[in-house]
Amino acid sequence: MVLGTTFVLVFVPASAAVGILFALTQWYLVSYVTVGKSRVSNNGYMQVDEDGIDDASVNAKCAEIQAAISEGSEAFLTTMYTYLAIFMGLFSVIIFVFLASVGGFSFDRQPCDYDQTKSCPSSIASAFFSTVAFILGALTSTLSGYLGMKIATYANARTTLEARKGVGKAFAIAFRSGAVMGFLLAANGLLVLFLTILVFKLYFGDDWVGLYEAITGYGLGGSSVALFGRVGGGIYTKAADVGADLVGKVEQNIPEDDPRNPAVIADNVGDNVGDIAGMGADLFGSFAESTCAALVVSSISSFGNDKNFVAMCFPLLISSAGILVCLLTTLVATDIMSVKGVKEIEPTLKRQLVISTVLMTVAIFLISWFGLPETFTINVVGHEAKVVKNWHIFFCVGSGLWAGLIIGFVTEYFTSNAYTPVQDVADSCRTGAATNIIFGLALGYKSVIVPVFAIAVAIYLSFSLAAMYGIAVAALGMLSTLATGLAIDAYGPISDNAGGIAEMAGMSHEGFAIGSAALVSLALFGAYVSRAGIASVDVIQPKEFVGLIVGAMLPYWFSAMTMKSVGKAALAMVEEVRRQFRTIPGLMEGTTKPDYKRCVKISTDASLKEMIPPGALVMLTPLIVGTLFGVETLAGLLAGALVSGVQIAISASNTGGAWDNAKKYIEAGASEHAKSLGPKGSDAHKAAVIGDTVGDPLKDTSGPSLNILIKLMAVESLVFAPFFAANGGWLFRG
Repeated sequence: MVLGTTFVLVFVPASAAVGILFALTQWYLVSYVTVGKSRVSNNGYMQVDEDGIDDASVNAKCAEIQAAISEGSEAFLTTMYTYLAIFMGLFSVIIFVFLASVGGFSFDRQPCDYDQTKSCPSSIASAFFSTVAFILGALTSTLSGYLGMKIATYANARTTLEARKGVGKAFAIAFRSGAVMGFLLAANGLLVLFLTILVFKLYFGDDWVGLYEAITGYGLGGSSVALFGRVGGGIYTKAADVGADLVGKVEQNIPEDDPRNPAVIADNVGDNVGDIAGMGADLFGSFAESTCAALVVSSISSFGNDKNFVAMCFPLLISSAGILVCLLTTLVATDIMSVKGVKEIEPTLKRQLVISTVLMTVAIFLISWFGLPETFTINVVGHEAKVVKNWHIFFCVGSGLWAGLIIGFVTEYFTSNAYTPVQDVADSCRTGAATNIIFGLALGYKSVIVPVFAIAVAIYLSFSLAAMYGIAVAALGMLSTLATGLAIDAYGPISDNAGGIAEMAGMSHEGFAIGSAALVSLALFGAYVSRAGIASVDVIQPKEFVGLIVGAMLPYWFSAMTMKSVGKAALAMVEEVRRQFRTIPGLMEGTTKPDYKRCVKISTDASLKEMIPPGALVMLTPLIVGTLFGVETLAGLLAGALVSGVQIAISASNTGGAWDNAKKYIEAGASEHAKSLGPKGSDAHKAAVIGDTVGDPLKDTSGPSLNILIKLMAVESLVFAPFFAANGGWLFRG
């Protein structure tokens, strides 16, 4: 071990600062493209684009549409965050009261659970710091989502305008904008967490166990916001999308983003509040939870016993190195090997994943070799301590990193229309929507196989080498290239929005989260089992088996709630769009503007109302089960939800993605096969639109939200573990 405390104190915040500065630089470069101002050519005449539309009118129209999307997005998030502020206030009280009650609301210091000869902070103090961490996590997650939405709405029209100069220009703007979100989220999350640890340490001193238990509240706060952001944003965007598609495309036979469609602005707003803000909060939650899980497990290892600050900050060092690796990787796409044509976009995005993974592998080796003791032990409740070497940890982190890459490529294979599976789904549309649905479901089920094997191998290898600490850092490895992953993920919705603006402005246009959730939730499960003092989870025992089977049911219950919520909201949207086409004179002729604001209001009201029941299901279940049935039943519940939730989430997301891209495959007509199924408005295309409509809530609401369900229940159980261990199981007491 070579690295010292000073290195950690400098390297972690410096890496975060570099990430923030890089994000702001990318934002500055995006701002060079002006919206709403006409550009004059060298000869003094107004520029005219290839469609004969003057530059001033295009700029003005783009600015108008961008302003409407930005206004709608901001209004929705402001309202949702108001609701969330009330919820966070109430839940903060619950955290404080439950945890403070463990020690009888005493201000006196108490014997430590891990060593009765030592004195640890009072129950009041522990409860207070856990609550503060929860609030900080919630605020950071909120900020992550909001900043993502701001850059997305800032960049969409700029991407549209740059597309007139060529694909390369448009790609650079969209990808730089995605990088802004990726680096701000990764850097802010890391910086706030590190500073929180340093501040908490002023009180906790050498009590690393108590400190890191309090820090778990940070992950809980982040995931709580992510849950409502994903569910609320998902319901919003899919209600608008379904309404726009069913009435606009199928009934009125007009393009997807036609300005005559009343739901079109709401649809574009949804891309930002669901696919950008919700996704940002989701991945921030994954980062916070995986880090907290690794920190908790490390605190009860020889790291904690030896007061080894550098070794216990290993998860933070991995995330810090990830920011620098992602920075270098981003420069490859934007400056070194920039995109010149449409065919180069997909290889460039793939190259980003591969380069970041290879560079991160080298960084992991260096940090493991120089930042960890040559040999150390990991304590395992009820079993002999695990002796671990530093190179074991390299393989643990690396297994998560490379499993993530495999899952990414498999997901692309099953959801991209460049490959056979989606083309087969598109071909099935020849015989109608029913066969399209059948082929899509089969694809989704089949797509689960390889990711699950990749996750299983990573889990087995990591646990064999370093017990639950190995799984925790494997999850961190999968998220170590978070900034690059987010840049790629955000690129899609930004480009999609840009295409919609182009169509509405009258211009021509050309055309790994689930895997990390599995590892994160398992790492949190391990931390919970350790904290609750459970030596083993025996599924043959009645308490555990009851929890197991109920936990496996929860993702189905949750999915049913979110799917029905989208259906109800979409029904109201369809009726409103139909009403406007029916009652507004001149709407189909394009001589009258539709009432966009009415559709935005329908999506907003529906999503805010419908996000509460699924959110309550996730947040209340661990509290009820842990309090009434005890820690063993809750352990079974978490295991069941993890196993079931991962499979449903992968299947739902990939099925929806395949249906979406099968529709786009037919619409693009880029091959002879695709042309034989089209054009837009053909029977095969209508069948594909119906499949896409069914898949929308699967891939953008239920599937992504299930990631948060399995993570959030696990981290919530970990935070409340002291209460459940001391006071849980009321119904089983005799």
